[in-house]
Amino acid sequence: MSVAADNPVLTSSLLYLDGVSVSFDGYKALRELSLVLAPGEMRAIIGPNGAGKTTMMDIITGKTRADSGDIYFAGSHDLSHLDEAAIAELGVGRKFQKPTVFESHTVDDNILLALKAPRSAIATLFGRQPANERERIDRILETTRLKDHRARLAADLSHGQKQWLEIGMLLAQDPKLLLVDEPVAGMTDAETAQTAELLREIARDHSVVVVEHDMAFVRDLGVKVTVLHEGSVLAEGALDEVSADPRVIEVYLGR
Repeated sequence: MSVAADNPVLTSSLLYLDGVSVSFDGYKALRELSLVLAPGEMRAIIGPNGAGKTTMMDIITGKTRADSGDIYFAGSHDLSHLDEAAIAELGVGRKFQKPTVFESHTVDDNILLALKAPRSAIATLFGRQPANERERIDRILETTRLKDHRARLAADLSHGQKQWLEIGMLLAQDPKLLLVDEPVAGMTDAETAQTAELLREIARDHSVVVVEHDMAFVRDLGVKVTVLHEGSVLAEGALDEVSADPRVIEVYLGR
């Protein structure tokens, strides 16, 4: 399924990885990894520690360079030659496992600071916000279950709420693709269930890749699952299908 370098628009997928390999001091973190994500699709990525999940996200976001292989975004953008800032500008947003929010600012201000919108002279000089900007913030706070907490300092939020706030800050940047790393680690059962609902809502308008270990949460997402092992795809399909695969049981679920 290789895409010719001089005509990458042949792929209609949003994210296209083919034969991607990465080595660190002789250790092969990714081995001929291939993955295709359709526009509007949410995908769950699972696998044991060391399977290559983080490295995969690193090469998509430009943090790490691949040794070989094709990495295309939105059909025509070759990510292998772009830096992190350029890739983010194209519409790739990443949320790390540990939330990084501006704890001394309110929830409202965190979203405002993250907005992908030009700061108008009026807003800068007099602290006023255009109506459309206010509406965007309201929608994001509604989606992330934080509307009633907008005036609270981010430092006062629960761990789960901080995770939601960071997801909201990503949404404020209007990405086409969200990469979300273990979003429910450390959450309560109630927060975990709400996060699954939140991500399903986000996936109506965005493509989402979720890396997660919590199988109950992955089941709740109800999406296609890709299992990584030793830097390549071991299995792919519905969770029930991959869970029944003897290879997946041996290397991951059986542990």
